[in-house]
Amino acid sequence: MKTTAPRSAGDRHSTRARVLRTGRRALRTLAEDLGRPTGPDVPLLGTVHNRWLRLLPYAVAFAFTASLLPTTVTVLAHDYGLNGGLAGALAVAQTVPLLLAVTRPLQAWWVIFGADVVGGVLLSVAPQADGHPLPWPPTAIVGYLALMLALSLREKRRTLIAVWGTTGALGIAFELFRSDRSDGTWLLTFILAGVVLLVGGALRERGAAQRKLIEQENISEAERAMRTLLEERTRIARELHDVVAHHMSVITVQAASAPYRISGIPEAAQDEFGTIAATARESLAEMRRLLGVLRSEETERHGGPEKAPQPGLAQLPKLVEGTVRAGVPVELALPGGPVELAPAVGLSAYRIVQEALANVVRHAPGASTRVSVTVDAAGGRLTVLVVNSAPPRAVPPLETSGTGHGLVGMRERVRLVDGTLDTGPLPDGGFRVAAQLPITAKDHDPA
Repeated sequence: MKTTAPRSAGDRHSTRARVLRTGRRALRTLAEDLGRPTGPDVPLLGTVHNRWLRLLPYAVAFAFTASLLPTTVTVLAHDYGLNGGLAGALAVAQTVPLLLAVTRPLQAWWVIFGADVVGGVLLSVAPQADGHPLPWPPTAIVGYLALMLALSLREKRRTLIAVWGTTGALGIAFELFRSDRSDGTWLLTFILAGVVLLVGGALRERGAAQRKLIEQENISEAERAMRTLLEERTRIARELHDVVAHHMSVITVQAASAPYRISGIPEAAQDEFGTIAATARESLAEMRRLLGVLRSEETERHGGPEKAPQPGLAQLPKLVEGTVRAGVPVELALPGGPVELAPAVGLSAYRIVQEALANVVRHAPGASTRVSVTVDAAGGRLTVLVVNSAPPRAVPPLETSGTGHGLVGMRERVRLVDGTLDTGPLPDGGFRVAAQLPITAKDHDPA
């Protein structure tokens, strides 16, 4: 048979010390939770845009205070037999702090809780209180529950648990102090306070979760817009690489062939041409490496970069022809004679028309469209205008919402050559895209 040796005095002392330390830590945590409000003193519903909703907590607090204050004075004086002045002071302490609960519910709880403690002690010894709810009158219970609602909409979960536990501990203390005069209303108050705190806390946490979700959606939308912008800039940079690479190749060939094409060039000049050709070749190699960085994985999967030359105004008739075959009646008006444009300007004009026609096909199929390209030689401006009418009602749109790439790409191309862009709906239900581009692209600072 196994026997257990009695614990020594040292073991009992060690266990008692651990229990005391645990109790002190619990009391310290409780004091911190009850003494440190959560967040700034923003009024309840203070962040709501509707002005009337922002005033609602003040109206509710004023209604509770205006109704409970005279009622509490009457109940304490006539039903419980307290002195009139004492009943008035106690009623003020139990009801007026409800106005403070709109902005500082935890501080209001301390005031009302202290008043309830004093009121419970006074009513427990009042001879006329027999036969009435103890330790708190019904008016005090109603005001306390209203305070619990305001508290649950502001404070964190640990603070609410601490408040609820303190309320139950106070009720138990009164039950032990005057069990002969207690009718169990403290237990009802404890249960109702827990229900109100639970419901209010759930509403507060649900609102906080919704706000966080909205914030994340806004952040995601901003990131999506930025990603769209960066994708368009990358695509434009890949297209312009061919234009710049052509110029660099011309420089390389001219510099390398200059000593053979031009006779009598001094040796120092030949060395200079050789240096220019070498530098141009190095620059072209660096640009190809840059293109490799900008090239997307999708481009790599489809066989690498585009091999065809970049389009310009000369390819607009073919573009319009393809759009007409897609079921969109398009009229095209081009300048009568040849137009000398910077390669970046011609590419930008073509891509603007291409994106505008693609939007018509997607969002307004069957709408009559006019594409006009005019040149103001005196002003040095090229005007690109794409206007479509309202689509036929019998033809549903292929897309009801776009990806956002179209207009972003137009703006970036116009910004690249220092032009202007004007887009927007027309009164008849159509849409207008108007871009003005300089005939000769200027040096542009991407910033």
